[in-house]
Amino acid sequence: MIVRTFTFNPFQTNCYVCHDGGTAVVVDPSCSTPSERSEVERYVSTEGLAVREILLTHAHIDHIFGCAALSEAFGVGVRVHRSEAGLLAAAEEQARLFGVTVERPPEPAGFLADGEELSIGEAQWTVLHTPGHSPGSVTFVDRTGGFVLSGDVLFRDSIGRTDLWQGSLPVLMRSIFDRLVPLGDEVTVFPGHGPSTTIGRERVRNPFLTDGGR
Repeated sequence: MIVRTFTFNPFQTNCYVCHDGGTAVVVDPSCSTPSERSEVERYVSTEGLAVREILLTHAHIDHIFGCAALSEAFGVGVRVHRSEAGLLAAAEEQARLFGVTVERPPEPAGFLADGEELSIGEAQWTVLHTPGHSPGSVTFVDRTGGFVLSGDVLFRDSIGRTDLWQGSLPVLMRSIFDRLVPLGDEVTVFPGHGPSTTIGRERVRNPFLTDGGR
C-alpha cells in the first residue's frame, strides 16, 4: 500500500491518496482550489490509478473542500460515518462560519460502520469509530501495512480540538487510549494535520497522553 500525502487549504489539512495494485481511495479531499485539485488528479493520472471511492475520517469543513470536484472528476461516491451526515449536509454553513466557501458535497453514497472491512487492491483496512473530535470520526487501520489514518483524533504532540459541535475531551481520550494505543507502538499515524508519527512516540511524548488525559 502506497500512501501519498498532500497538504492543502488555509487550514493545512492533509489529503491522502492510498493505492495498491492500481486501485485507490482518496481520504479527506481537502483540496480547496482548482490548482490543488489538479495536483490530486495529476497524481492519479500519472500513476495510472482507478479511484474506487472517497472516504472521510470526518466531515469538518477543512476535510471536505474537494468532495464535490473529485467525486465528479473520478465518477465515485463519498462515504462517511452516519453520525457525520449532518455535518456534511451543513458544509456551506460551516464554510460561512470560517469565512471560506465550499461547493456543496454530494449526498453520501453510503455510510462507514465501526468494524467494517475495506479492500483496496490486496490491502485490507478496518474502520474504527473514534469519536470525540466529532461524533462520527473514524480511523482507518491497515494492520498489514502497520499504519492508521487518524483524521483529527491524534497528531504529533497533540490531539484534535474538542470545542466544536459535539466534541468531547473525555470521549476523545477514550478513543485514543482504548482504540488506538492497543494497536501497538510501531504503528505509523498519518494524521489530518501535520507530520506522521507513531503510536509509541505519542504514548510516551505527547503531553495530552502522558499527563493522564483520561
